[in-house]
Amino acid sequence: MGSSRDIESRRRCRFTDPPRTHSRCFPNPGVLLSTTNDQLIDQAASSGATDPDTAEPVAADPNPAEPKTFAELGVSTPVVEALASHGITTAFPIQEMCLGLALEGRDVIGQAKTGTGKTLGFGIPLIQRIAAPASEDYAQLPEAAQNKPQGLIVCPTRELALQVATDIEQAGAGLGIRVLSIYGGRAYEPQIDALRAGIDVVVGTPGRIIDLAGRGDLDLSHVRELVLDEADEMLDMGFLPDVEKIVALVPTNRQTMLFSATMPGQIIALARRYMNQPTHMRAIDPGDDSATVDAIEQHVWRAHPMDKVELLARVLQAKDRGLTMIFTRTKRKAQKITDDLTERGFAVGSVHGDLGQGAREQALRAFRSGKVDVLVATDVAARGIDVDGVTHVINYECPDDEKTYLHRIGRTGRAGASGVAVTLVDWEDIARWQMIDRALKLPFKDPLETYSTSPHVFTGLGIPEGTTGRLPKDQRTRAGLSAEQVEDVGETGKRTGGPRSRDDRRGGNRQRSGGSKRRGSSTSVGKSSSGKSSSGKSSSTQTSSNSSGSSSSDGSKPRRRHRRRTHGGKPAGGNAAS
Repeated sequence: MGSSRDIESRRRCRFTDPPRTHSRCFPNPGVLLSTTNDQLIDQAASSGATDPDTAEPVAADPNPAEPKTFAELGVSTPVVEALASHGITTAFPIQEMCLGLALEGRDVIGQAKTGTGKTLGFGIPLIQRIAAPASEDYAQLPEAAQNKPQGLIVCPTRELALQVATDIEQAGAGLGIRVLSIYGGRAYEPQIDALRAGIDVVVGTPGRIIDLAGRGDLDLSHVRELVLDEADEMLDMGFLPDVEKIVALVPTNRQTMLFSATMPGQIIALARRYMNQPTHMRAIDPGDDSATVDAIEQHVWRAHPMDKVELLARVLQAKDRGLTMIFTRTKRKAQKITDDLTERGFAVGSVHGDLGQGAREQALRAFRSGKVDVLVATDVAARGIDVDGVTHVINYECPDDEKTYLHRIGRTGRAGASGVAVTLVDWEDIARWQMIDRALKLPFKDPLETYSTSPHVFTGLGIPEGTTGRLPKDQRTRAGLSAEQVEDVGETGKRTGGPRSRDDRRGGNRQRSGGSKRRGSSTSVGKSSSGKSSSGKSSSTQTSSNSSGSSSSDGSKPRRRHRRRTHGGKPAGGNAAS
């Protein structure tokens, strides 16, 4: 039997809806589970499931079955063919577990860590259950529902919304599904025009969804499929009230799917309030954190801030280095690293809050296509970014906690591939790092003091002897960020991509607003209500609005303003009127 604490914890997670029991066999665990909706049933694909009677893990099959193909899981032929065209034929555990119930229209909670295929776990049921424009079912829709969104996917970040929309569009290509991603940072007009032309699935961030719905441009009254993706991240980012507003705009007669890496209490409460007897599928194991750590070669060094960039430049010349992600805590630091590495010859892109949406998308496209092989990102901006082929992750600054550390280094070493993680810890961050080390049971309690010339840097990462902090010209083979076109998204108030020049960083060659003129250099004369000069005296008083030393419009030096002086109430200089 499970401990009293485990049993009490599971009692707190129970749903208040009347229980409904049905049986379903999940081939990977090799056990038959009686799934009741009176309690959350955790069904783990590769690490075992949870017995609803004992609340204890059921041992996984030591010889699990081969992953099933999407065709074997009941996915329609057009979708199977569309996925196969992109090299996707077999299902990940979370997909295999969710597809059966989700295709039947049941509410599902899917729990799996980032990068395990959650998108297709909810995307395939969504595109199969809505009426595609070319299908016979579409003609049966009420006229008011045609060309209106039938599916809505809510994501926490712009980058994740773009990625999910791309995956859904690829999977639904054979059905002619029309997908639109909507998020902030882009102009409203193109998104509104697309909605008016007709859309089947909307993927968006909470803020822009609420904006467009409030303006009357986004009609959610015909949504039949609602997905809340990365719900725990939306909670962390403070979007939960917005999510509740969105759910209130969607019809109650719908299928709801919620996917998350973790299940904090507020997410459980959200599911209890808005979902109809959901089944909780869990394809994550408490030991997954250890598995993530064990699968990645880790180096943790104590580095001096003045030597960090030099050390980083050498690390980027490690043996077999491919795509690399560098994480920082602040957007200012991210841009500084980008500028410094670019000046040293590396092909670098960056993603952070000071960049406009067009520049962020440019950097991501260049990184995915290999035009740049280094991406510098803040933790907030990197949420939802999922790129295959990342070989190295570098923590330029110590993460805030163990969760952030795992999330960062988990970008590499995926799907059985090897990965390398390098963490540079400042002296003042030693205490924070030791908390992370203790929580994850790592062997790096006291990081080794390291400099760019330290021998263990070269031997540990396979860096050739004699490597300097600049990339040799014969190795600068990447096309670079400038080779990726910046898309005009109608944004304002943000920087475009590309590194800043030294003059820009120092503030050189900058002009005041209004061209070369200084403030107050206008030569217009102030007028009174009667249309005459407000001074009525000499020309020097007519230009009194000009600041001292300013330039006139014709380039000549303006007349110096003389203050009128008096002595005893009479003009000075002996020229008093008689």
